[in-house]
Order: sequence, then structure tokens, then C-alpha cells
Amino acid sequence: MAEKTDKLEDYLAPHYIHRSNWLRAAVLGANDGILSTASIAIGVAAASDMREPVILATLAGLVAGALSMAAGEYVSVSSQTDVEKADIEREKQELNEMPEIELQRLAEIYEKRGLKKETARTVAQELTQHDALGAHIRDELGINEISQAKPIQAAFASGAAFTVGGLLPFLVTLFLPLKSMEYSLYGFALFFLIVLGALAAKTGGSSIGKAILRITFWGTVAMGLTALVGYLFNVNVG
Repeated sequence: MAEKTDKLEDYLAPHYIHRSNWLRAAVLGANDGILSTASIAIGVAAASDMREPVILATLAGLVAGALSMAAGEYVSVSSQTDVEKADIEREKQELNEMPEIELQRLAEIYEKRGLKKETARTVAQELTQHDALGAHIRDELGINEISQAKPIQAAFASGAAFTVGGLLPFLVTLFLPLKSMEYSLYGFALFFLIVLGALAAKTGGSSIGKAILRITFWGTVAMGLTALVGYLFNVNVG
């Protein structure tokens, strides 16, 4: 009986798609925080034999990156919100000016989804009577509570996640030995990225192995190229 109850609870558990908005922004922010801050630190560490330039560059990258990430996410998602609002206003106008055509559009949508023509028409009529605008926003425009853009939520999640992610390599520049610091930064950053990839995959219900492989590969490429630049333009500031 207990086993059946557990299976029922698993079956009734909320879907992961409900987490998509904040999870995408948070993972993107944390990943960028770790990767960009570590890459800056690696590049400067490869070109310098002093700790201060590495710390200063990493801190500047952390602050600028967090603000840029939050602002960019807010502007991007706000643009999506503006488009959604414009479409909703247009839909209101069309419902007022040509309600019969809009009803037919709604019926055709349901028919394409597999309902019989008569059933589709009946469903469209009943939903129109209940909430015409809501039905068209959801089924014609494809906007719902899950997909609807939330600029402030996305900006906060992205900026905060970038800050947390960027603090990790910054702490490495503060406390680890200066000699071969770029290798230490790479190792710790890769570890942080793997942990982030695993957590994000588990939270989103996707493959942990694929997430780790993807984040490890691109993280190595980014940090490796940055280290190469640092070595090529090696400047002894000591």
C-alpha cells in the first residue's frame, strides 16, 4: 500500500516546466559568473606574476558582469513582455471587431489538435462564453502563466546567480598560492561548473551526465582560450 502511495505521489508531482523561467536565468547567471570571472582571472594570472592585478581584474569582472547580466536579462525579458502586451491588445481589438472570425480561428485550432469539427466548434463556443480573451491568449497566442515573461524575476535570478558564481573563483584568487594559479583556477572552476550542471539537471529533471559533459567541454574551451591569450600577451608587471 505504501509503495502504491509513493508511486501516486510521484505521478502527481508538479512538472519541471514550472521551474523553467527562474531556472534558466539562474543557471545562465551562475554559469556565466563562474566561467567569465574564472576566465578573466586565468588570463591575468597567466600574464602577471603579482596577485593584486589578478584580484583587481577578477573583482571588476565580477561586479561589472553581475550588473550587466541583470540589466541585460531585464531588458531582454521586458522586450518579450512588450511583444506579449501588444499581441494581447491586438487580440482584444479583433475580438471586438470580428468575433465570429475569432471564434472560427479558435475552433480550427482545436480541430487541428485532434477534436472533431463539431466538438471543436462546441468547445470554442463554450470557452468564448466563459473567457474569450483568455482562451485566445492561451490557445492562439500561446501565452500562459508558465511561459509568460517576468522581467524582474529573471533579472534578480540572473544577477544574484552571477554574483554567487563569480565569488567562487574570486575566493580562489584571494587565498590560493600565486604560483600556477591559472591551473588552480581552472581546476576549481571546472569543479564548480560540474556541480552547477549536476544541480541544474537534477532540478530540471534532465540528464545529469549530458549536463556535466556539455558544461565541462565549453568551460574548458573558454578558459583555455583565455589562458592562451594571457600567455601570448604576457606582461611582467612585477
